[in-house]
Amino acid sequence: MNVPSTPRIILGIDPGTTVMGYGLLRITNQTPEMLSMGVIDLKKIKDHYAKLQRIFERTLSLIDEFHPGEVAIEAPFFGKNVQSMLKLGRGQGVAMAAALYRNLPITEYAPLKIKMAITGNGSASKEQVADMLRRMLHIPAENMIERLDATDGLAAALCHFYQTNRVHNETPFADWKEYIAKNKEKLIQK
Repeated sequence: MNVPSTPRIILGIDPGTTVMGYGLLRITNQTPEMLSMGVIDLKKIKDHYAKLQRIFERTLSLIDEFHPGEVAIEAPFFGKNVQSMLKLGRGQGVAMAAALYRNLPITEYAPLKIKMAITGNGSASKEQVADMLRRMLHIPAENMIERLDATDGLAAALCHFYQTNRVHNETPFADWKEYIAKNKEKLIQK
C-alpha cells in the first residue's frame, strides 16, 4: 500500500446565498481529522451581488489560509422555486470560481450521496449527519457548531475522502461502515 507522505487537505462546501457552510479535513495516513468548520452568514447583506462577492472572497481566504488540494461541494437539489434555485446555483458557481481561481480540482456530490456516505441513510436528517461526523471524527461536543450548514460542508469533505481514496492509492472505502471495519484499532486508541 502506497500512503502519501504529506497530508491531504479537503475543503467541503455547502453552498448557499443566505448561509454557506464549510468544513476542512486533513487526511494523514488514511485518518481524517477536522481542521476547521464554520459558516459564512450572508443574511445581513441585502444586495444579491454583494453576497456573491462575499462568497468569492471568503472562499479564497479559506483556500489561502488552509491550502486545500481539492474541493468537494454539495450540488444544489432541485426545488420548485426557480428563483431560489437560480440564486443557489449562482452561490455555488461563485464558490467554484474561487477554487478554480486557485487551480483546485472540484467535485460535486448530491446531498443524497453525502448522507449515504456519512450515515448509510440517504434520507438522514442534518442532525443525524452532524452527530455521526462528531463521533467519526472524534470532535468534542463543545467544538460542534450549532449551524448545521457547517457540518454539511464537513460532510461533503468526508464524502469526498471516501469516494476518492482509490485515486490516491489508499485503501478504498465505500462508506463509513467499511472505514470503521478497516480501522477499528486506530479508532479504539483515540
